[in-house]
Amino acid sequence: MKTVFADPKTDVIFKKLFGQKAHQHLLVELLNSLLELEGKHRIVEVEYLTPEQVPPRHDLKLSMLDVKCTDASGTHYVVEMQVIAVEGFQKRVVYNACKAYVLQLGAGDDYPQLSGVIAVTLCNFVLWPQKDGSDDYKVPMLSRWHMQEQHGGERGLDEVQYVFLELPKYQADHKPKTTVEKWAYFFREARSLERIPEVLAESPYAEALEVTRKANLSEDEWQAYDREKIAEQDFRGGLSLAEKQGEERGEQRGLAKGRKEGEKRGLAKGLAKGLAKGRKEGEALGEKRGEERGVALGLAQAILTVLRARGLAVGKRLQAKILATTDAKLLSNWLAQASTTESAEALLTP
Repeated sequence: MKTVFADPKTDVIFKKLFGQKAHQHLLVELLNSLLELEGKHRIVEVEYLTPEQVPPRHDLKLSMLDVKCTDASGTHYVVEMQVIAVEGFQKRVVYNACKAYVLQLGAGDDYPQLSGVIAVTLCNFVLWPQKDGSDDYKVPMLSRWHMQEQHGGERGLDEVQYVFLELPKYQADHKPKTTVEKWAYFFREARSLERIPEVLAESPYAEALEVTRKANLSEDEWQAYDREKIAEQDFRGGLSLAEKQGEERGEQRGLAKGRKEGEKRGLAKGLAKGLAKGRKEGEALGEKRGEERGVALGLAQAILTVLRARGLAVGKRLQAKILATTDAKLLSNWLAQASTTESAEALLTP
């Protein structure tokens, strides 16, 4: 498929669309849509930061544009496109917004001169993936954040606010209806379009597509765009490789840990089985020895009964010896001789 339009999420195209004075009305339309501003609250004027106020970026991992938008209240807006999720991204958004708020004051200026700041961030990834019971995202595609009192929910301290548009949350098979959905559709699908679709045929979307048309790019813009797409692909490839290597290392570590835990569980299981078997054998052996002892004790008592019936004296030492004997065969011999022996001592003498 022939590519007609450039990707508006790249740095060079994003700034061509929304960072040039000639197209500032596109930025005004984008912000009014994302901030859901109507009537007298709509932004009517945009003032760009001077080049020295916007730090250059060399990582080519994201498109970033800082703008100052003046509305009736003088609110400042910081606009950013984030292409790839990076560690600490949300903290950076907060940092940039707070920095824009603080830098409004010079030495000796008064606090009442500070105007509110709203950070507007477009994400080419899902920032809040949590879903509810109906499989809908808990945080919608367009979300707005600012402080509120935690007990009663009263809103306040709104000097710094945040707006996020998570592009992947837009359903590609869903025909866009609202202005927000149309902007999401524009950012997601522009690169794959062969012509301007009917849903984007009106202003400002059609005009934005014309700006991204590759035929309208200068040679320098095209080369910068091409370098950025290659850098993005390399970065994504590096992430994919790192994830693959991480999975392999995790698998090896998991296997080693599993073996170790398996050995521990096997040892514990074997010990438990051994104890159970030992108890069982011990009980059986105990029963056997108990029976043998019972037989021996019965023979001993019979010997003592015969000796006493014949009037033969049996001392405590001889009685204890007879009762302590466990050899059933020996006791049977003594019992057979007890009726004819001359004395108890003679019975026990070998």
